[in-house]
Amino acid sequence: MTLSDVAEVLEWSPAKLGHIETGIRKWPSVMEVSALLKLYGVSGGQREAILTMVRESRLRPWWTEYEDVIPSAYVGNEAGAVAIDTYGGMLVPDLLQVPEYTAALARSRGYGDQGTERMVAAFLKRQEVLERDTLQRYHAIVEEDALRRVGGDSALLHAQLRRLIDLGRRHDRVVIRLLPTSAGPHAGSAGPFTVLEFDEGETSLAFVEATHGGGIVEAEDGVAACQDVWHRLVGASGTAESTATTLNRMALLT
Repeated sequence: MTLSDVAEVLEWSPAKLGHIETGIRKWPSVMEVSALLKLYGVSGGQREAILTMVRESRLRPWWTEYEDVIPSAYVGNEAGAVAIDTYGGMLVPDLLQVPEYTAALARSRGYGDQGTERMVAAFLKRQEVLERDTLQRYHAIVEEDALRRVGGDSALLHAQLRRLIDLGRRHDRVVIRLLPTSAGPHAGSAGPFTVLEFDEGETSLAFVEATHGGGIVEAEDGVAACQDVWHRLVGASGTAESTATTLNRMALLT
């Protein structure tokens, strides 16, 4: 049965079923799994064993333990995305940061030692997304000014540059583009955002960052607006090849 077949019989949306199947954006209830088992003809001891697993597995995912330092609703979606397009504004995008950069960012936001350690730990855990085989694409646009901002700490800048260079070399699916200061005012002036794409049958969403922590955008026109800004930013940025050349030159001079 296709996803659409099942959704039609159960009178669910294909998106809901897709969320259940990935196990990331939707934690299925016992009733929902029971309905699926009935439709699939699973009965007897096998049915009871599966339902027992459902009851025992309803544990909170790792990111909910860090809600004081990361937006857990967004991170849960990030963990299940197959494609990520992100623009970091005045900051290096989260998944590209070295721990020293994340720590400096945490302190700038007023976190003490414990909060800083938790934010670094959460970001390192999030960055495991880049190693997932199911991630097909991670594209990031990094402002040249975001790197210049840490120029006063040459060791931090060098470490951050090396991470950007190494990620671009190591993963074909990781593409980093540098947005030069010379580009002037541009389409991303409203601030950082990320567009997430999921498996077939699931709609894309965006996350727009803000002082209060930001919010998830699910409306089709809202996501489309973010995608339009993204494409214009790509047009204003350097290519992956020219970016690698620039980053290497900056690293040599640091």
